Formats: sequence, C-alpha cells, structure tokens
Amino acid sequence: MHRRAFLQSSAITTAGLLAAPRLASAQGQRVLRFVPQADIAILDPIATTGFVTRNHGFLVFDTLYGWDEQYRAHPQMVEGHTVEDDGRTWTMTLREGLRFHDGEPVRARDVVASIRRWGVRDQFGIAAMAVVDEIAAPSDRVVRWRLKRPFPLLPDALGKIGANVAFIMPERLANSDPALPISEMVGSGPFRFVANERVPGSRAVYAKFDGYMPRPNGTTSLLAGPKVVHFDRVEWLTIPDASTASAALQRNEVDWWEQPTSDLLPLLRRQRGLKVDVLDPTGAIAMLRFNHLHPPFDNPAIRRAVLGAINQEDVMTAVAGTDRSLWRAGVGFFAPGSIMASDVGMEALNGPRDLAAARRALEQAGYKGEKVLMMGPTDFPAITAMSEVVADTFRKIGINLDYAAMDWASALRRQANREVQDRGGYNAYCTYTAGVNQFNPAAHNFIRGSGLSATFGWSTSPKLEELRDEWLQSSSDEVRARIGRDMQRQAFIDVPYVPLGQFYQPTAYRDDLNGMLKGLPLFWNIRRG
Repeated sequence: MHRRAFLQSSAITTAGLLAAPRLASAQGQRVLRFVPQADIAILDPIATTGFVTRNHGFLVFDTLYGWDEQYRAHPQMVEGHTVEDDGRTWTMTLREGLRFHDGEPVRARDVVASIRRWGVRDQFGIAAMAVVDEIAAPSDRVVRWRLKRPFPLLPDALGKIGANVAFIMPERLANSDPALPISEMVGSGPFRFVANERVPGSRAVYAKFDGYMPRPNGTTSLLAGPKVVHFDRVEWLTIPDASTASAALQRNEVDWWEQPTSDLLPLLRRQRGLKVDVLDPTGAIAMLRFNHLHPPFDNPAIRRAVLGAINQEDVMTAVAGTDRSLWRAGVGFFAPGSIMASDVGMEALNGPRDLAAARRALEQAGYKGEKVLMMGPTDFPAITAMSEVVADTFRKIGINLDYAAMDWASALRRQANREVQDRGGYNAYCTYTAGVNQFNPAAHNFIRGSGLSATFGWSTSPKLEELRDEWLQSSSDEVRARIGRDMQRQAFIDVPYVPLGQFYQPTAYRDDLNGMLKGLPLFWNIRRG
C-alpha cells in the first residue's frame, strides 16, 4: 500500500534517532518518547493552524484560561476576573509568581501584546477584538479590557483548544509580525523548548521547567486545573514510516505513537504491553479546502459541482478503515450532535454520487480545463489518504489535476501563499480540524466568509458573516439552532469547503503510562507506573 511504503532513508534516520536519546539522556532522568503526527514545520503557534504546532505550543506556552473536558473555560494564568459596566469592562488579575523560561516575570504588558498578536490571526480572536475599545496594563498583574458591547464569550475565546490558541509570550516576541513565524521559543508553560537539541524533520526536545507554578487548586481536566509534570524530558521523534513507528513502539524504543494507521491497529491491540485509545470524543472532521482567490475555485458553481461528486464513505474508509465505530459519513458543516448541526441541505452530500452528472455540472459552471494544483502530503497518513481519494475523484470528473506531492512541513508553509500556482500558490488541499472546533461559528475557522482575513483559502460570503455576527449576539439555544440551519443552508450555496466526514483517531502507548488526559496530546498529569 502507498501509505505503508517503506522509505529506506527514513528508516536509517529513525534508527539513529531512536538510539541517540538513550545515550544523551542523563542517568535517572524520567523521559517520555513521543512520535507526533508529523514534524513541527513551523514552531510559532500563532503563525500556523497546524495541530502539530498547536500541540507543541501547549508544552511551551500557557494561557489565561483553559477549557475542561466539558468545554467550559476556567482561570489558568489568571487568579480570576471581575466584570463591570454591564459587561463592558473586564479586569483580569494574573497569578503571582508566573515566570517565563528566560527568568523574566510574566507581566500584564506581555499579555496585552500576546493577545493583540493572536487576535489578528484566530477567527474567535478576531471576533473578540472587533468589540474591543482598549486592552491596557494598568499594573504588572492587571489586564483591563474596555469593550464596545458585552462579550460574555471572552474567557472561552482565551481558553479554547483549537488553533490558533491565545498563548502568552514575552512582549518582545509578541510585538513581531504575526504573519512571520518566530523561531525563539520562550513561554511560561510547563516545559522549556531545548533549541540546541532540535533536528528539523527528526527531533524536538522539551525539558521540565522547574520555575513553572501549577494552579494551586481545581481539578486537572484537559487544559484546566493544575498542570503537574512528572517527566524531566519529553522527546518528539518524527517517524514518517508507519511500520517503523509501530516496530519502535512494540520494542519499547518509544512510549507513545500519536496517530497509528488503521491497518496497524489490530496488531497493536493484540500486543502485550500496549494500549490503544481514542483521546478526543469529538473526533476529527475532514475537509477539502479550496483557494477562493483564483480560478477555477473562485467560482461557487464549480465548487458546488465538486461537492456533488465527493463520497464521504470512500474518504473515511481510506482514512480509518472498515471499522465503522471509528468514523461516520453524512457530516455537514457543524459537528454532529452539536446545537448547530442539522439535516438542512444534506441531500447534496448524502444523495447518490453521479460522477457523470458532476462532470456535466463542471462544464455548465464554466470549467475550461484549467490546471488545478492540489497539495498532497506524503508523510501524514490520515491526510495522505483523504487527499488521494479526492484526487482520484477530481480526475474522474474531468479536472485537469496537478497533484503536488510534498511533505506536510512544505504543505503548511505553502498554505499561506496567496499567489497563483506558478508563484508558489495552490488551488486546493485536504485537512481536518477537531470536532469541538465546529460546535459553533465562533471557533469554526473554516466557515468564515471574511475574505482575506479568513483562514487559509480565504473564502468570501457576506451572508455567512452576517449569520455569524447574529450568533455572537444570540442568547438562546433555540435561536442558535435556527442560525445553524441558516448557516448550513448558505454553506451549501457558497461551499467554503467540502466536508469529508468525521473520524476518531486512535492513539497507541505503553500501558505503564497513566493519567493521560482526554482531548489532545498533553504532557502534564501523565506518569509512568
């Protein structure tokens, strides 16, 4: 199988990596060896929405608030807050003793600069900043918000899970251009990034930050409560080949493999000493994202023609195999089971797939055989699988496809390029986001219709923006459900992206690891034995 193809150079590199940490680690250190979904192409979690960078961010940085497993926001870096002036003035007080990894105290002005940088990149942040008159730091521990109108979701925005996360960094770093990734990793999180041990494409190392002060109270749950670290080092080892990663886990050369491929799950489940589990109960929602700036996908009729050809069951089978407990089709523009989800317009996805009709619809929409450059990662199994199915569908309906195979690091860098394909741009790519990010339009980056300020792909839809603004002002579940129906109806007209289904990604780890938290790969609370 293509996904299992053995790359000799990767295996040689990996063998060296697996041996090196055992020699380098100090005797008696508690070390956790982790195989991430892909290499960290971009270290700056504000400059990219890639989940591998977000996961890296949670080791290095901390947040003002944090969601628990019920997706409720709790104070994290702040002691708490007060709300006055009918919801238009928020005063947040930082906990005492917070320090960055360079020894400097965390000050309110660091927070203000960090929030401003985040607030022009994240869609929830953009919504929050739209109602802000002023964010000020009247003292080292106090952050004061003055709002144009009440925004009760402010802690939810500052404590959310999905990229981009409102990570707090030193003012000198936060003042940099948010579109240009920073490489210096200085946060106040529970681990320090060990820059001199970084090997791009292969390895990243994190050391326990002895100056970190967990919250003194509360229950550890997802991003909320005390973040207590039980390992001295966490070593991320990038192993692109699934067979090599599986063998390393079985031989106890690594402790945790984030995303085993579906074809290897039966073997891992039978192996003594291993545990296979699903961390995120909301699953991952896959999508085909268009570049709306350039032909042919600047034409909504062409996007609708493509939508009519996509078979979610085929995509999900390629991603997660034949075990239907690990995936579902019939997924619309909001997470199944959420208040916003509905059946409105779903016949466009659930009806019989007719490739000949889709080909005719493309021609009627004005498609003239323009070349379509679609990025396809070679080292990210889940996205590789969905990309190959979509690429095959493109060819069958007559799209002149240029399938650009590249590593995930290159794909992430290229995502931000707004130029035409001959200048490094692209027309389409596949990706996924956490189901929790599609519970509502505040955190749902991909349903935005704000053009150049939208996330990569830059979709434009005044009607979707109008409905999103209405949701932000709503206060009842009944009204929100109605808005969800209206947004989905409009999304089937504008097609900001094509939903490809929902899958539940298992993770595999040594069974002597205990305390692993639900939601995403987190490295506090977990211990050996």
